[in-house]
Amino acid sequence: MGVLPPLRIRVRLFAMQREAAGTKELRLEVPLGSTVDDAWSAVVEVVPTLAPGRASLRFAVNGSYADPATPLADGDEVACIPPVSGGSGEAPDDDDEGIRRRILEVRAAPFGADLVADLTDRLATDGDGGVVAFLGRTRVTPGTPAPGQEAEAARHAGRIVEGLEYEAFEPMALAVLGQIADEIEARFGVRRVAIVHRTGPVPLGEASIVVVAVAPHRDAAFDAARYAIDETKARAPIWKAERFRDGHVWIGHAARTGPSDPA
Repeated sequence: MGVLPPLRIRVRLFAMQREAAGTKELRLEVPLGSTVDDAWSAVVEVVPTLAPGRASLRFAVNGSYADPATPLADGDEVACIPPVSGGSGEAPDDDDEGIRRRILEVRAAPFGADLVADLTDRLATDGDGGVVAFLGRTRVTPGTPAPGQEAEAARHAGRIVEGLEYEAFEPMALAVLGQIADEIEARFGVRRVAIVHRTGPVPLGEASIVVVAVAPHRDAAFDAARYAIDETKARAPIWKAERFRDGHVWIGHAARTGPSDPA
């Protein structure tokens, strides 16, 4: 009986892992019957310096979060999701009584001063009495370093942040934003929401994320906007580095792979 051929997989690396490995992807061969965790072991064999980050790591297979025990198939793409930062699509209208409008984007271009007004105009109907918008801006004070970044953060202690740099696994990020929009509709009955996130450099004082929720009543709009920003920061594969004069520090925590428990 002949030897079974191995599985050929593609492993994607991001943010601090990409920097440590010196590459954004690895093409690996693993034995038939291998799992996601086996793929990670194969990665560590190639790049041993990545091993300490395992505890805060999450995984995705072909664009969806996956358990480490998930079996792999030939040709699978495994994404290693390091701590997250704490294309675009706009869904078509549904029926006339409950119009659903979603604006979900990851974009490199700076936000214009009129972005909130533009998003509101695109989302709101004459029946909406509440519009809640949230803007996340770059500030000078540093955040909590991602696991493994503590030493680099200590090197910059006492210095001000000069800007941010964002990186995203864009196809999966947009899919997660769509899931969050689905949850907002199910939990709060809000069917018109925008979540727009920057990538690339974001200077001091500029916005990196804008959330707009519109609804007939203000309570639902407030709840929807708060849920949108909290879940995006916790789950979307988007990474943030704080830039200092002579270096940078990756910020964040291990990604949550599913929605928070209902209140």
